[in-house]
Amino acid sequence: MRVLLSTIGTRGEVQPMMALAMALREIGQEARLCVPPDFRDWAESLGFPVVPIGPELRPTASAAAGAQAPPTPEQRRRMLEGMVAVQFATIPAAAEGCDLIVGGGALSIAARSVAERMGIGYVYVSYCPVTLPSPHHAPVPVWGQAPADATAGNRALWAEDARRWNGAVGAALNAHRASAGLAAVTDTRGHMFTDRPWLAADPTLGPWPGPTDVDVVQTGAWILPDRRPLPPDLERFLDDGEPPVCVGFGSVRAPRDVARATVEAARALGRRVIVLRGWAGLTQADDGPDHLSVGEVDQQVLFPRVAAVVHHGGAGTTTTAALAGTPQVVLPQQYDQHYWARRVGDLGIGVAHGPAAPTADSLTTALGQALAPGVAARAGVVAGEVRTDGAAVAARRLADLAAAWEVRG
Repeated sequence: MRVLLSTIGTRGEVQPMMALAMALREIGQEARLCVPPDFRDWAESLGFPVVPIGPELRPTASAAAGAQAPPTPEQRRRMLEGMVAVQFATIPAAAEGCDLIVGGGALSIAARSVAERMGIGYVYVSYCPVTLPSPHHAPVPVWGQAPADATAGNRALWAEDARRWNGAVGAALNAHRASAGLAAVTDTRGHMFTDRPWLAADPTLGPWPGPTDVDVVQTGAWILPDRRPLPPDLERFLDDGEPPVCVGFGSVRAPRDVARATVEAARALGRRVIVLRGWAGLTQADDGPDHLSVGEVDQQVLFPRVAAVVHHGGAGTTTTAALAGTPQVVLPQQYDQHYWARRVGDLGIGVAHGPAAPTADSLTTALGQALAPGVAARAGVVAGEVRTDGAAVAARRLADLAAAWEVRG
């Protein structure tokens, strides 16, 4: 079996696909990746063939959150039309010789149509429960609209969300489908997500909320095994005192001056700080010896050795910190990050920062709460409940699907 794993997104969308690729290889199957060019060298270093898609995404994280005006509806429409065109131009060649396509994330607009045209199987995967339709929660704002009206019913909100999908990408999707000899679709979102989407989220951290109109398959989070040694300067810093606080925003934008505010907050609590530069390029607050700025490191090795993690609330970072049993302070910026922030607070494994911009004072309060002994104890309990076999479960399911598709074909 050969599977194409396709996604357009930052590290939070790509790394789970890498985990699945590794799990497929472990059971003797082949995986190919179609991901943004930022991740090509990384994937190829692990031995996977890569077809790059779209432009580099790293520049989008270089500005502070809120520093740029959001796109206008017309700019958003043109951006999405370009994205659809790039996918229809790139994915067919990437999927040549494959038996299945796995499309990851809400921007995987063309993958199912390509699979349909090629006569091969297709699976859609989400990484967060609230991005899939359910009467138990409202849609995540994704088209620049205001947050959902709490007085409206969830079913009505999801119906409105479906209309937004049709209005945003329906015409572009159907134009390309017509060029490929495929019939038009009337429900863009339903077509993309299918009636049996997969949910690659841990059932303790992000449980699927009961029966719904779609048959969701929750596999558990797809965690990429990573045991790279930490850099020597980081090892020395860790060994030179009590466990520090760690702050990082991965491959997304960060609030302005968040590193400086975290350092000041940690100092007020007698803690040192590790600043993960990430794509946002977080920098040290000053030349003080109580904090260290580092590039990309293995978070699975680092997080168990820190006192708390201050981060954006991406699914991967939230899961890694939870698996480490390390308290979290989550500063959500967009999309599903608000959900993960709420879950961290609800589970008692950390603190969800409020919507206001973080300051030294607000982070001092949040960190003080997260560093309380009871939070650390609860984080340790939850760590024992987080599963690590999600990618393996998904790989076996894909192998079974491919076998069934071959018989049906």
